[in-house]
Amino acid sequence: MNIVTFTTDFGIRDYYAATLKGRILCYGLPMTFVDITHQIDAYNIVQAAFTLRNAYTAFPKGTVHVVSINNFYEPDPRFLLVLHDGHYFISADNGLFSLLFEEVPEYMYELPRPESTKNQMSIEAVQEIFAKATTHVLKGKPLHEIGVPTAKRVQRLSLQPITGKDYIRGAVIHVDNYENLILNIDRPIFDRIAQGRPFELYFKRFDPISELSQNYADVPVGELLCLFNSAGLLEISVNMGKAATLFGLTVDDTVQVDFLPIE
Repeated sequence: MNIVTFTTDFGIRDYYAATLKGRILCYGLPMTFVDITHQIDAYNIVQAAFTLRNAYTAFPKGTVHVVSINNFYEPDPRFLLVLHDGHYFISADNGLFSLLFEEVPEYMYELPRPESTKNQMSIEAVQEIFAKATTHVLKGKPLHEIGVPTAKRVQRLSLQPITGKDYIRGAVIHVDNYENLILNIDRPIFDRIAQGRPFELYFKRFDPISELSQNYADVPVGELLCLFNSAGLLEISVNMGKAATLFGLTVDDTVQVDFLPIE
């Protein structure tokens, strides 16, 4: 089965996603298209990496993931085809891959520019790069026949929490469609610092949260909670409410977890 996913900032009103898919279909292969999302905030590769990292493992190995975000990040952009964990990823080398994977992927190939782009890249040329690389992979051709092996990628530092013996200082990294606030604090970091101690999660000047919930219904409707979500990240939520609006929090806002002595 030929599966191609798309993660873009195209939105849903314009024709951009359709023309990209059309160029791929012009190569004549049968395939299944899946839109992970076209509603990434414009140029936001951090949001794109977060979304794709938590979505791609649900697809069969061999899936091709096309990411079209901030393609013109410099006058002479590079484009990479990456093989990682049995999945193929095609994107501009704008820092996305350093955010998407903790380690450097073993197989990375720099894709050639179309001959028509001697002086300047265009939207059409970028779409042709994506279309050609996608169909090359789905035909089962060797990757070295379409790209030049490379170990080079643009490095972007991901936002990591600051930890001490008795605290974790983190930040909001994503606000989902339900306005849940997803933090850059995962379960292993939390457990390593907690050592079984009680905690208080502080944000802005509101009263702290001091209990971990297992699901949203653990508290009454309209009540505040925190839990580890399906991505393994700490999340601040309101049962059937909108935490971001209620508490005035957004991406990059700081939170702190303080761990208390065991009485």
